[in-house]
Amino acid sequence: MSLKQAQANGQAVQVRKKKGTFARMLEQWDLQILLVPGILLVLLFSYVPMYGVIMGFQNFKLGDFPGFSEWAGFKHFQTMFADKYFGLAMRNTLVISALKMFIGFPIPILFAVMLNEMRIQPIKKSVQTISYLPHFISWVVTATLMFDLLSTDGGAVNEFLMWIGIIKQPIGFFSDGKYFWGLTLLTDIWKELGWNAIIFVAAITSISQDMYEAADIDGATRVQKMWHITIKSIKPTIILMFIFQVGGILNANFDQIMMLTKQMSNAMLKEYADVIDTFIYRLGVSQGRFSFAAAAGLFKSVINFALLLSANWIAGKFGESQLF
Repeated sequence: MSLKQAQANGQAVQVRKKKGTFARMLEQWDLQILLVPGILLVLLFSYVPMYGVIMGFQNFKLGDFPGFSEWAGFKHFQTMFADKYFGLAMRNTLVISALKMFIGFPIPILFAVMLNEMRIQPIKKSVQTISYLPHFISWVVTATLMFDLLSTDGGAVNEFLMWIGIIKQPIGFFSDGKYFWGLTLLTDIWKELGWNAIIFVAAITSISQDMYEAADIDGATRVQKMWHITIKSIKPTIILMFIFQVGGILNANFDQIMMLTKQMSNAMLKEYADVIDTFIYRLGVSQGRFSFAAAAGLFKSVINFALLLSANWIAGKFGESQLF
């Protein structure tokens, strides 16, 4: 490249840098148009509904124009905190979320690592495909399967446990609340294991094979390669997903709870099954107390957002990957 061409290229770069953001967007008008549908969807379904938050500070009634109801201040928040079921719902939400976070979260990671270690491709692909399928089964069908499998009247699980001599009489899994937390964890793992592992499988495929070959030359065992190469290479992905998990700690999967408790009609499970989402549904939506439901939903969202920011900040303090 001649000196004149280099100078011309340098001048062209400087001209592009001097152009403002709006000018560059005009030059890329065809690409910007592609963003319009996505932006409209985000505005319509994520930002416009935020106006409804104001209902939590008002006495909203059906027929009122949103935002023009009688002001109630923090009355609905005080009612929520004073409700005798609120503490119980908070306890159940935190326990179920903690089980899913500290037990349910690592399992897809281990599953993805084990898939990576499988060398017979047909078996690997079959296992991977089968593990994805439960995700596409609705919680209505999943709950029905659980009712049949765990039934005290000929249920496969009880029959098997009695056959091998572990129990002498059927266990009422859905008539004793102490089993419910374990059921939510196991059903969630069974249903979402393969789906949650997808992102970790994708992260593992980006690891250079040269690292494994170098480890083989150094005499590393398979377990050492799994720990020092596979898991440590996908560590940023694990941390980012964990931050998301922390940010949703007050989300205990409304659909799952409702279906496993038959729309909360199973009174024997209420003490262990009532979570924040079902609490809002029962005392807010079902009874037409929309302002109360809005206040409770806002409280949950604020706590989740605060936890997300805290987890992100802590990750940054320790020099790990952050969302922003």
